[in-house]
Amino acid sequence: MSTTAPESQRLKIVIVGHVDHGKSTLIGRLFYDTNSLPDGKVEAIQKACEAEGMEFEYAFLLDALLEEQEQNITIDTTQIQFRTAQRNYVIIDAPGHKEFLKNMITGAASADAAILLIDAHEGVQEQSRRHGYLLSLLGVKQVIVAVNKMDLIEFNEEKFHALQKEYTAFLKPLGVTPSHFIPISAKHGHNITKASAQLAWYKGPSILDALESFSLPPSQDNLPLRFLVQDVYRFDERRIIAGRIEAGKLKVGDELVFWPDRKRSKVKSIEAWSAKEPVTSVTAGQSVAITLTEQIFAERGQIASHADNGPVEDREVTARIFWLHDEPLRHYGNYTLKLGTQSVEAHLVTINNVIDSSTLTTSKEPSGLVAKNEVAEVVLRTRKPIAFDNRDVVTETGRFVLMQGSRIGGGGIIHGAEYNAKTPDIIKSENIYWSEGEVTREDRITHFNHRGAVIWLTGLSGSGKSTLAKALETTLFVRGIGAYVLDGDNLRHGIASDLGFSAADRTENIRRAAHAARLLADAGLVVITALISPFAEDRNKAREIITEADIPFAEVYVNTPLEVCEQRDPKQLYAKARAGEIKGFTGIDAPYEPPVKSELELPTDKLTKEECLARLLHVAQEISSADYPDKEEEKSPGASI
Repeated sequence: MSTTAPESQRLKIVIVGHVDHGKSTLIGRLFYDTNSLPDGKVEAIQKACEAEGMEFEYAFLLDALLEEQEQNITIDTTQIQFRTAQRNYVIIDAPGHKEFLKNMITGAASADAAILLIDAHEGVQEQSRRHGYLLSLLGVKQVIVAVNKMDLIEFNEEKFHALQKEYTAFLKPLGVTPSHFIPISAKHGHNITKASAQLAWYKGPSILDALESFSLPPSQDNLPLRFLVQDVYRFDERRIIAGRIEAGKLKVGDELVFWPDRKRSKVKSIEAWSAKEPVTSVTAGQSVAITLTEQIFAERGQIASHADNGPVEDREVTARIFWLHDEPLRHYGNYTLKLGTQSVEAHLVTINNVIDSSTLTTSKEPSGLVAKNEVAEVVLRTRKPIAFDNRDVVTETGRFVLMQGSRIGGGGIIHGAEYNAKTPDIIKSENIYWSEGEVTREDRITHFNHRGAVIWLTGLSGSGKSTLAKALETTLFVRGIGAYVLDGDNLRHGIASDLGFSAADRTENIRRAAHAARLLADAGLVVITALISPFAEDRNKAREIITEADIPFAEVYVNTPLEVCEQRDPKQLYAKARAGEIKGFTGIDAPYEPPVKSELELPTDKLTKEECLARLLHVAQEISSADYPDKEEEKSPGASI
């Protein structure tokens, strides 16, 4: 076998067709006739056939295991290479719809060309039409229609042209224009690698000649960078982010934005196990591991891009989907959308233009569902924002599969998404909430896919409460969780503007803040308070006000030493208090009572902002989970969340 050619020097071919129309035989014949098989492969298969009393077939060159021969069907998607003097090829043998769609997500079906096989004796079948639709869906432009088993119809020219006319008429509305219709007999080698005397009336190329005429794929290196994070590992003091570059280039020093959280950092190094020299750049098609200069919170499912050319981020996806499951795709059913390494809950909100993939008839009045083997224009809404591209911008991040339970329901491509010229710090999307009549808390939990909760940040002025509260609000929001910061200064501009800073006024301020937080949480928001709230009794009362309403509550102690807070002093309040300009200032001439049993303690002088945020995010996600225990089952203060 030849050595692996660079990605840009290989032509990927997907071979599809109805069951028993001869895909495996065609592939085996291509390998045999181009001398691309390992030494001894044919002899080994011949001996196996003799031992089983079976006639040798070229299909067995792929289905080498006896179990597969007995099943008489290729049991999995196969990616194998063969070579000619001109170039190397990768063949993707797709045995069925589900395997084909499943491999859309991994890139296995990123075909540069396709051979669509039709049995000359059986003619165009429903699956032939559906495979044509799939090629249209995936945007494969270089297509050969190979009419196989011509020997069974005695190489009849009229029957071939009739089949060609029928299938051309079907493909035309799909925008699929075959480069060639080629009559062949894979079993006997007619028109596979050279012209056949039995088909003298045919003046076109053989299968191999047609493939040799196809264009190589354009370089993915010139596309926007899309680095899909597969996992994050810890080695020594390093956090190594592993993934695959689906498009673009990446080099040491590049500033990356990780979507959908939009955290930023620069590439410190590109890790390689066996490289003799340090790797400084990588390109599309490579699986790599990198380290960053700043240890941001990155995780599986994120997509890294350059700062000036990111993907789309949204909770709504406009797509064309091909549905395969026996159970129809329904409005507001529970599904899992998988795109790249992302996996997120999703439901269907809009159905348009439902089309039968075998007849191309369009339903003028969509019934609210998409049945098996139908194609539809749909809008999907995900539980949290995802990152994606239009399929015609970056193919690998513009297609997805939709799971129904543990099974593939269907697959689709994304289109119509609008790109932002800039990457703002906070996702800007429309308010998608709605209500009908009386809305209960259970209705809100079901609707928002999370419950309202209160996270009470307490600590000295300058400890970092507001900074962490705002960061958490942003992080929750881009993850699809409604959140709001209830800041102490903002309260004193409004509902607490009549209060001073006496002990009694501080107590009243906390009481009002607790009731405001309770109302907002009851509306379904995760409320993040950023209040000094110096007295333990007041904080306990706030907990009581909120938990009495069966709303989850977590007290977070932002524990920062006084001297560190004074060094920060962002509002110059400590300096004024030391100078006597402010009286009753907490930590100077007024006490602060640290929590004895809080749900979380954040020593900000020992942890980085990102580490604090990661711990805070864990607590927030747990108590806002739709599956969070009822009041009587909740953990007591001080329990580990």
